[in-house]
Amino acid sequence: MGCVHSEEIQIKTGATEVVHDLTAECERFLRAAGAGEGLLNLWVPHATAGLAVLETGAGSDEDLLATLERLLPRQGWRHQHGSPGHGRDHVLPALVPPYATIPVLGGRMALGTWQSVCLVDTNRDNPVRRVRLSYLPG
Repeated sequence: MGCVHSEEIQIKTGATEVVHDLTAECERFLRAAGAGEGLLNLWVPHATAGLAVLETGAGSDEDLLATLERLLPRQGWRHQHGSPGHGRDHVLPALVPPYATIPVLGGRMALGTWQSVCLVDTNRDNPVRRVRLSYLPG
């Protein structure tokens, strides 16, 4: 059993709500780590962002943001600092967790055909996000 390989990347999400596909970054990281069999863990050290595994490019990413808007509307939050509705951003990680663990087989993530690993960021006040990638060989 080898040691954990870990790296922190920065993602510029800008001032709009986004579902940012991290799959290519994860694949690059696994190649650099010389991955074989093991686990890839992703961690977002932010109180207002999360990670999701879902289909992208066919509307599911926009559907996720629309669903979050229905579940967590911008008005009516006790948490008041930041832009209007920022309180909802602090509730987001309870529904879209800040972590994900994906099996790695033969150096590749064992994702389904249409699955992608995505950063979900509804916080308009924080344009740059950090994501910690850690590979644990098995």
